[in-house]
Amino acid sequence: MRIAKAMAHAGLCSRRDAEKWIEQGRVAVNGTALTTPAYVVKPGDDVSVDSKSLPQAEAPRLWRYHKPKGLVTSHKDPQGRKTVFEALPPELPRVVSVGRLDLNTEGLLLLTTDGELARHLELPSTGWLRRYRVRAHGKVGQADLDKLAKGMTIDGVQYGPVEARIDREQGSNVWLTLGLREGKNREVKRLAESLGLTVNRLIRISFGPFALGDLPSGEVSEIKQRVLMDQLGAKLAAELGLSSENQRLRAARRR
Repeated sequence: MRIAKAMAHAGLCSRRDAEKWIEQGRVAVNGTALTTPAYVVKPGDDVSVDSKSLPQAEAPRLWRYHKPKGLVTSHKDPQGRKTVFEALPPELPRVVSVGRLDLNTEGLLLLTTDGELARHLELPSTGWLRRYRVRAHGKVGQADLDKLAKGMTIDGVQYGPVEARIDREQGSNVWLTLGLREGKNREVKRLAESLGLTVNRLIRISFGPFALGDLPSGEVSEIKQRVLMDQLGAKLAAELGLSSENQRLRAARRR
């Protein structure tokens, strides 16, 4: 496989970050720094990143994380704000996030050891619905929310179909549940603003088949390998090293 994919599959980073690292001269094969991400890794190649050997790829792992407000979904923040990864329990291995949640958005964030798995899950083409509970200031009718089902364009940006319903009104606020499949930057807030609403609380409650449930804020919970395999399907699970045979061979090597 190509070098960027190999690095992502080993859990070091995403493919995009791998390409940046190669441009920065941080990746070498057989002692020679790479200059292009087009390199195809061959059996026996000695791949190193920052002079450290590329870890052997293990079966991908996936966690649910209840992200609190006030954390940046980034490994490093130029403004010095606390990041999600600084707040994670120290016993977790190195993980990457499946997409991002804004600074003040709470709720479900999926974390994985495999950058290739993260890339697959966050693509809109995967088709997994992301559900949010939204508290917003203002008034809106169900008829207005139903218009979102056709998608809409705001400031030249096209947003796909959104499922939306009113849950309850609370003083001058309204609680909504929204379901969308794209997850563009600030999508929920922009859609709400187009309806005359101001979002003051945003909680992601599910991502595809995985739900936040009663997971406490700041806590993580690993998703069982069998559940992950079932949700990915046999073909993709096998490509990512999640097949039963691959897991059996790994266990044999460790004995």
